[in-house]
Amino acid sequence: MNDLDPTGEGDATVFRDVLMLTLLGFVTIVVLLLPHLNPPAAKETARPAGNVVVEARWGDGLQSDVDLWVMGPGDRPVGYSRKNGVAFDLLRDDLGLSRDLTNLNYEFAFSHGAPAGEYIVNLHLFRLGNDPPPITVSVVISLRNAATGALTKITSRQVTLRREGEEVTVQRFRLDAHGALVSGSLNQLPRHLRNMG
Repeated sequence: MNDLDPTGEGDATVFRDVLMLTLLGFVTIVVLLLPHLNPPAAKETARPAGNVVVEARWGDGLQSDVDLWVMGPGDRPVGYSRKNGVAFDLLRDDLGLSRDLTNLNYEFAFSHGAPAGEYIVNLHLFRLGNDPPPITVSVVISLRNAATGALTKITSRQVTLRREGEEVTVQRFRLDAHGALVSGSLNQLPRHLRNMG
């Protein structure tokens, strides 16, 4: 208390003002420092895995279970019963509507590198379900350019599967020692992969 303020309220007002200014100064410093505490990471664009990418897609909402089978040079076939090999991995084994949270029907495989030799891509109609045949499947095969990292479509094809158990060779092709498509090597000569060792 002083002679000018006999109630003592002035001291409380000054204390409150000093406290508020101190708090405001602290908040200002924190706000100014926040961007520097955790700087944003440099944005990296994620590149899809694989040098040879194979995608198979059939009608959404169908119960049919279509299996993708792929085989790279010097390897055994990769499909639903053997999802990993030396050359390829099967990333998605779609069972139609069975054990699926979406109506999408697709399978996807990619290679580890692009060794020289022959590649084979097959489809197998494992189970038809209640869907009336035929089942049409779109298959896209792409190759990653080693220099640029860009995917280039080698081929795309519509395949018609007419009966349960049918296996169709979608595409066979060869890559050279540099991972490039050998000219004239695209063909569809049948070769079963499903029952190979």
